[in-house]
Amino acid sequence: MAYCYRCGEEIADGSNFCGSCGANQKDRVTSKTRRTDSTSNEAIGRQKSRLALTLLALFLGELGVHRFYTGHIGTGIIMLVLTIIGYSTIVFGIGFVFLGIVGIWNIVDLILAIAGKFKDKNGNSITEW
Repeated sequence: MAYCYRCGEEIADGSNFCGSCGANQKDRVTSKTRRTDSTSNEAIGRQKSRLALTLLALFLGELGVHRFYTGHIGTGIIMLVLTIIGYSTIVFGIGFVFLGIVGIWNIVDLILAIAGKFKDKNGNSITEW
């Protein structure tokens, strides 16, 4: 018996796509129990820690490390580039604008991480400490 790794619905053995959500089952997990939203990270095998996420956002947030940790590579690179531009242009005064943007962005991410509302790249909330 096979279940969709994303939505937990039962799918036919050998099927490449879920009939309910359309997810590609290339990374499908075979199990005797039905997957639910709360265990979807475990089905994929990448359970992220909310404590690690919070600490990364707190101490290395301006570099976007917490975004790399959760799989948001693109926005992590954007945060890193904005920080580098900010520190390299701080002498001209414009750097404060870039650092302010990254600072506000990081505070929002930190609040979401503490509240358990931050999502990984698959859209799953990171709630386990």
